[in-house]
Amino acid sequence: MDIAQRTPTPEDLDTLSRQLGRPVRDVVEIGARCVCGNPLVATTAPRLGNGIPFPTTYYLTHPVITSAVSRLEAAGVMTEMTERLSRDPELALAYRGAHEAYLQARSEIGARSGVGDVPEIAGVSAGGMPDRVKCLHVLVGHSLAAGPGVNPLGDEALELIAEWWTRERCYCAGAWDVQGQAPARDLSRHTRTQGLSPEELDAKRAARQDRRPAAEPAGNHELSRNEEDAQ
Repeated sequence: MDIAQRTPTPEDLDTLSRQLGRPVRDVVEIGARCVCGNPLVATTAPRLGNGIPFPTTYYLTHPVITSAVSRLEAAGVMTEMTERLSRDPELALAYRGAHEAYLQARSEIGARSGVGDVPEIAGVSAGGMPDRVKCLHVLVGHSLAAGPGVNPLGDEALELIAEWWTRERCYCAGAWDVQGQAPARDLSRHTRTQGLSPEELDAKRAARQDRRPAAEPAGNHELSRNEEDAQ
């Protein structure tokens, strides 16, 4: 894909927000497109605008593909792939190559976007690479963005979803809501704490403690897992 095709337009960002049901953030390129031109994969900066390191460079967005991949995950395909990695040295070597390719691509994207290197995620790719499979959506997003022959298990997953989606056809009609305004506000709890320092997070915890009714037991009233991850 050339630079002009990679560069996201306002229409692309609108479509991505509709596909995901929330406003997209820090999209620097379109990693892959449908034959009709709509985005399939959002390429995200390795550090978000709020300072959070973000290792998932290629984010699968198209609802038809994400749904198809979820079917594979529910069927136990990830477990089977991980087991094969442990007994197939050739596959394991190719998968490690995909890991290295992912890191190289993220470095190049960081340079193109002006973000630069992100030391916190140095050597860390995504999706379980290079030793296991823990997110097929990541591997499929990588395969779509990098093209065939780079991520063997992403390529394999694309073959497995051919019953529901293939590169050669457009599946966009009716796949997301095109009526009304695109989502403009992310209502998830973790967005309210992303980018906060540990001291600021402690202050939020203290404020929540102060607002708790006196009769309420102390218990385990900690931040949600997503909020903790935002640290």
